[in-house]
Amino acid sequence: MADRVHPQDSPPAEPQNPQPQTTGQDLEAQKQPIQPASEKPVPAPPAGTYVIQVPKDQIFRVPPPENARRYQEYARKRRSRRSCCCRCFCWTLCFIVLFICLLAIAGAVLYLVFRPEKLKYSVQSIAIEGMNLTAVANSMSPEFDITIRADNPNDKIGVYYENGSNITVKYSDVKLCSGVIPTFYQPSNNITVFTTTLTGSGVVLSNATRTSLVDAQSEGSVPFNVKIKAPVKIKFGLIKTWKITVKVSCDISVNNLSADSTILNKHCDADVELW
Repeated sequence: MADRVHPQDSPPAEPQNPQPQTTGQDLEAQKQPIQPASEKPVPAPPAGTYVIQVPKDQIFRVPPPENARRYQEYARKRRSRRSCCCRCFCWTLCFIVLFICLLAIAGAVLYLVFRPEKLKYSVQSIAIEGMNLTAVANSMSPEFDITIRADNPNDKIGVYYENGSNITVKYSDVKLCSGVIPTFYQPSNNITVFTTTLTGSGVVLSNATRTSLVDAQSEGSVPFNVKIKAPVKIKFGLIKTWKITVKVSCDISVNNLSADSTILNKHCDADVELW
């Protein structure tokens, strides 16, 4: 009987593509994020450590509890201060509106009760001295005596003329003389006529102004402008107002520059400034 021959065991053949063995450190290295080429490489963390990268714009800072309490207290005080300022502003605005409404109502009542009318003024006469245009001297000292008529047509309103008035006479914007009007009280429905003296000193006329005056006198019509500025107080019954200003502008022309000159024409406008 023939003996059986068994082949000798041979080691198994190695595979053509051997797979590298994976260790725990290799797995951790695979979990690490890949750094961009432009940035500096980050050293590998020790085994068992996870690195998580968060964009900078997504990092939120949480203040500590004591800072949070301080911020809440500051915000509460700020809201309270703002609310107080708003209340003060609203109350002030309401007070101003109420005051304006009361003034409007009082003015309407005064107008309906007293029916105020405009004061009227006019120049009655004028006497001129010291306007010698043929003199050799360059300067002159003119003197004007002007009579003014003040008419108060109101039924229940009086006028107090106070100190501090001013009246001037000009020719072609050249001031010739000035003075004041007397202080007096003018009752209702009253016409008061008063005369005041205006003086000038060292008035120098240019050649053009002197020639214009000579021509106007030769033609028999010399124009002047008379301006009046008078502080007054108006009396409504038992009520007296604060000091207001009456402004009057009169354009007149006279036949000559002498003491017996005659007014050829005149026109006056009056206005009142309350403040």
